[in-house]
Amino acid sequence: MPQNLAGLTAIVTGAGGGIGHATAVKLATEGVNVVLFGGHNLDKLDATRQEVEKHSQCLVLPGDLAETAEYPQMLAQVEKTFGGLDILVNNAGLALNEPFADISEETYDRIMTINVRVPFFLTQKCLPLLRKSTRASIINIASVVSHAGYPRQSVYVASKHALLGFTKSLAAECYQDNIRVHAIAPGGVYTDMVKISRPDLTPDGMILPEDIADLVLFFLANRSNAVVDEIIVHRVNKQPFLV
Repeated sequence: MPQNLAGLTAIVTGAGGGIGHATAVKLATEGVNVVLFGGHNLDKLDATRQEVEKHSQCLVLPGDLAETAEYPQMLAQVEKTFGGLDILVNNAGLALNEPFADISEETYDRIMTINVRVPFFLTQKCLPLLRKSTRASIINIASVVSHAGYPRQSVYVASKHALLGFTKSLAAECYQDNIRVHAIAPGGVYTDMVKISRPDLTPDGMILPEDIADLVLFFLANRSNAVVDEIIVHRVNKQPFLV
């Protein structure tokens, strides 16, 4: 039977749009306190905040996620406001569609920072709070490219392979502390980011951000002795069992 999530507290990164926005609102409808962690677009974050606050409490902590030195102060605000932390959704990410030969060091560093370094060190800083929770969960939004190599996406693919590898190692290290670590690996989700990474795709048959938010909720609400480590999701017009 699905568990009641009301009163839990979740951090969601990349909550200004797409999967992050949908996840923040979905969790709020279940009574979860939601922290919108990081982001520069204050208008988008405020739009998400307004939707969240129709259902639950919201704390907005904007800023550059790459500035990891700011995490302790931001997390202190989370603990002061809500008394703890139960859920971390590492969703923020950058995509790229560019020939391998043209990728600059600056582009490489930026994508690897947001897609790998940020979830790595944000999770590290969140662990002391998560260890105090009896229902701690970490959900990393990976990608089907965590399992495959697509042309013109070499840095994005490398970063998502790294994120999945980190997820596996973290899960093995944390499960005896009763911290669940999961990955969701979507195919084409209809967001602004997919328009960059896969400009060849049309909206027809695409996964919706709300579909991924439903899977985040599935992990959190179905916390039993049966554990699903990863869910790979493909769009309806993609051949089954292929990534």
